[in-house]
Amino acid sequence: MYERILVATDGSPLSEKAVQHALSLAKISGATLIALRVVPRYPRSYLEGGATVDTTEIKRIEAQWSEQAQAQLGSIKAEGKSMGVPVKTSIAKSDLVAESIITAADKQEVDLIIMASHGRKGIKRLLLGSETQHVLTHSSKPVLVLR
Repeated sequence: MYERILVATDGSPLSEKAVQHALSLAKISGATLIALRVVPRYPRSYLEGGATVDTTEIKRIEAQWSEQAQAQLGSIKAEGKSMGVPVKTSIAKSDLVAESIITAADKQEVDLIIMASHGRKGIKRLLLGSETQHVLTHSSKPVLVLR
């Protein structure tokens, strides 16, 4: 049924639940799992009075975020290997998380996207946004959302 499944993770306990479901579904269906982590760029403020951070410090912080993402994806790959599930990993560096997920799904020609939803409602949803909702409404691929 599924040949390629993309799971988007941010390292949170809720997204770990999505990873576990994705690994299980990939094993059952004999699919390859693509584990994606979107790493944001360090926010820069150019407004007067905004806190400025040295360019070298920004590069160090962004490199640290990338290393953490790689370590997390490495553990997903190792877990997949122990389960007999082929896992490919991918890191996208972008502030547009949902767009990066959709782009990766199209580029990798996946059959399914799996991701978690924090289930925010009301004002929290308006203020924090919903990457999952954006993927659901803009992706041409089927999306499985776990809570």
